[in-house]
Amino acid sequence: MGASRPKLVVLVSGSGTNLQAILDASRQEAPDSLRVEVALVISNREEAFALERASEAGVPTLVRSHVGLDRETYDRGIAYETTLVGADLVVLAGWDRVLTDEFLSRHRVINLHPAKPGAFPGLGAIGRAFDAWEQGRIDSGGVMVHYVPDEGIDSGPTILWEPVPFEPGDDLASFEKRVHEVEHRVLVEAIRMVIDIDHPRDGSESRMFDQA
Repeated sequence: MGASRPKLVVLVSGSGTNLQAILDASRQEAPDSLRVEVALVISNREEAFALERASEAGVPTLVRSHVGLDRETYDRGIAYETTLVGADLVVLAGWDRVLTDEFLSRHRVINLHPAKPGAFPGLGAIGRAFDAWEQGRIDSGGVMVHYVPDEGIDSGPTILWEPVPFEPGDDLASFEKRVHEVEHRVLVEAIRMVIDIDHPRDGSESRMFDQA
């Protein structure tokens, strides 16, 4: 693999299709491959299939249940684990918790959200977008990746986004399938953008995105 790659930690709560997209892209040897080492996958849910995907790829996993812990204590615990592996970037890929400053103050964090910037924050965004389309209020959904500088819900500065138009005859399943296909591409490209700026290929000084 040559020179050491920036280390990625991925936080997951579900099936892990977006994690799989990251794993696949990071294992490619093409010049435009995702130059990262997925160093650790953490889930707050033992049943998350994403853990199996990580294990099959040879990536270390941790399950840290949040049950019975206050948010700050829980976040302090997972921040210890991500710091221990030397995470350069933390990616929320289907993570179903809002992180506190106990975690966010220690790491650069980005999140994937299946909606346009500013639209349908929080859980269930795909279904809520579909309902809005059926009511004639919108003609397109979207996918975005954004920074997570604070506890705002899907409100951090946008890194990259792409519209996902509705099509005649769409039902929720067909729309959701297209959203997920776009998610996989947009998430990988956004990670590439952040990594290439924070860790330039030519070794020049890092030029971080302004998160203000």
